[in-house]
Amino acid sequence: MDVSTEAIPAAPAAPVPPPAPPPDPSRAKAAAARAALLSGPILPTLIRLALPTMSVLVAQTAVNVAEAYYVGLLGTDALAGAALVFPIFMLMTMMSNGGIGSGVSSAVARAIGAGRNADADAVAFHAIVLAVIAGSLFTLATALFGPALYHALGGRDGALEAGLRYSNYLFAGAIPVWIVNLQAAGLRGAGNVRVPALVTLIGAVLMIPASPLLIFGLGPLPGLGIAGAGIAFGLYYCGAMLVLVRYMASGRSTLHVRVAPLQLRLFADILKVGLPTALNAVLVNLTVILVTALAGRFGTSELAAYGIASRLDYIMIPILFGLCTATLTMVGINIGAGQGARARRIAWLSASAGALLVGSIGMIVALHPPLWLTLFSGDADVLRDGAIYLRTVAPAYAALGFGFVLAFAGQGAGHVLWPFIGSILRILIAAGGGYVAIVVLGGGMSSLAAMVALSLAVYALVCSLVLPASRIWRAPPR
Repeated sequence: MDVSTEAIPAAPAAPVPPPAPPPDPSRAKAAAARAALLSGPILPTLIRLALPTMSVLVAQTAVNVAEAYYVGLLGTDALAGAALVFPIFMLMTMMSNGGIGSGVSSAVARAIGAGRNADADAVAFHAIVLAVIAGSLFTLATALFGPALYHALGGRDGALEAGLRYSNYLFAGAIPVWIVNLQAAGLRGAGNVRVPALVTLIGAVLMIPASPLLIFGLGPLPGLGIAGAGIAFGLYYCGAMLVLVRYMASGRSTLHVRVAPLQLRLFADILKVGLPTALNAVLVNLTVILVTALAGRFGTSELAAYGIASRLDYIMIPILFGLCTATLTMVGINIGAGQGARARRIAWLSASAGALLVGSIGMIVALHPPLWLTLFSGDADVLRDGAIYLRTVAPAYAALGFGFVLAFAGQGAGHVLWPFIGSILRILIAAGGGYVAIVVLGGGMSSLAAMVALSLAVYALVCSLVLPASRIWRAPPR
């Protein structure tokens, strides 16, 4: 019997899976950087992270020195006007770089250490929101209260007029300053120190020759005087802002900035470190202002001596800052990854390196104060009183270095209580103790210097309490 058969239909082909998306090179780079921070040798990694930031600070110092030189060519009123504004601009820089910027770096580092890359990216956007708010406040405050503030600082007539003109143009660019500093802080928190350093170095190379063109003019380009110096800063920061934000939005960065829903927990993560640290910056500046007022009670030469000698105290901060930001990043990422013991070891080694770095400078200057003092004055009285101050305070730079780096290590771990208490005690001893020593007990420059040195020692001692505090080195809950 013929049996007709029908063709058996072929089984349907198995669906072909879609091709895997190509690996994100920026994420791969971020993973490699994270692995190095979690398991690489501590001191070489620390130096690799710190050196680019230190080069940035050298470039920024060169820009400030060059600008002061250019403004000085405009005359005494212009130089005095710039001097009125400089402490306020330095306060904004310290609050954005080392204050709220530390909060951004810490939040990014801890998020990356815990593998929460989406949170790290969102922190970068939240940082821009904070930068717009803080920058707007500085612009409005200096516009509204600048005349009264600069008058209270001693500005009169032509100096006050020059200071106001400079301030208005300088702080008109406060928002770009804050955005640049907070985005750079975020990149450093992600372990990317190269791009912020490169942007700053290129800006310095362009700004040093561009600033005199705006101040003095050239050919058909009119000279704008001291306003030109303020405009030059604004143009630099606007350009740096556009470069950094575009880079971070391009997908090539280890930290991506994109519009994200605003979350209170991320603002809180930034500000729990950033606000106390920003207040620390205020306390540091206030300490210098109050001790300067005490030195002024001795007379003009003593005031000049303190001003020259204490300027070296200020320079220790940017020298340490590169080391501090590297410490914050390494500690934050290791804390986020649950490696508390390694984070504590990083803190100890970094603080020791900071003490050695600036302590060596302090000992050299203490042994031969004219190395520093004669750069600014040849007056015998100034040199004598300045030497008294430096021989007492400069050896305490080691304590400053140890405490200052430990403060940033605590910020990386998300804890700022002990460094904040240390800063309060520092101002109480230096200013309050200095007042008692000079006004009540009738002491001189040596007594004032002793109080400043004691304040640095106590500051280091209190900051060192972060090392044995086991709760600081525990990983946060995920």
